Amino acid sequence: MNDFELKMRDSITVETISKTILNETAKWGFKPSDYMSLVNGLLDLSLTKPPQNELKEKTEAKLKRGKIDFPLQGKQIQIRKFINNADYEIVQKWLKDEAGRWFLLSRSSSSSKTLQELLEDKRNIFGIISLPDTTPIGLMGFLNYDQNNHKAEMRKLIGEEIHRGKGYAKEATMLWIQYGINNLGLKKIYLNTIENNIRNLTLNKELGFQIEGILRKEFVINNKYYDVIRMGYIVEDS
Repeated sequence: MNDFELKMRDSITVETISKTILNETAKWGFKPSDYMSLVNGLLDLSLTKPPQNELKEKTEAKLKRGKIDFPLQGKQIQIRKFINNADYEIVQKWLKDEAGRWFLLSRSSSSSKTLQELLEDKRNIFGIISLPDTTPIGLMGFLNYDQNNHKAEMRKLIGEEIHRGKGYAKEATMLWIQYGINNLGLKKIYLNTIENNIRNLTLNKELGFQIEGILRKEFVINNKYYDVIRMGYIVEDS
């Protein structure tokens, strides 16, 4: 990537993040003085927060090497294999709210896939996130698993709303990355996130994903256009 491309990427990234922050803070009735305080707060945080490559190194340092078996064990949650007969109905329920509908949305056609269509595609791999007592709370997926090019699209969903915002998604994502690298041989994991999902964007950046590009006005949902942010996690050869 040349200097011009780097500058363009950085400019797009700043614009997109600024737009996302503006959309989110507007919901809270921010005034000009509030934005000044926000800018100062961001500056303070930027002086103490590790750079992107250090964040990625910390993530990779936590990943175990070598193949791992299901269930994938974390501190707060585990991920087991998706079982069609046992899990279909509860996942179908999760996919009915707004977060679930984004999980189903096709990034290539802007139309929704059905759960059955996703399950019938042999390139897709799914796991159920559950609590230590085996209560299912969410879904992880690798879509369009490309064995030749060693890449796949990752999707995640905490389906039970009461369990969102508790750190389960972050831990599940780390386990899923570990599984993708060690068991599937992935060299690139990519994902797409909607412009106003600042929580998801922040989580992905913390885990070492980098913004690769912006798809302008990619989707129209309820008569509103949305940009889509493409992010990628590259596995460096050791």
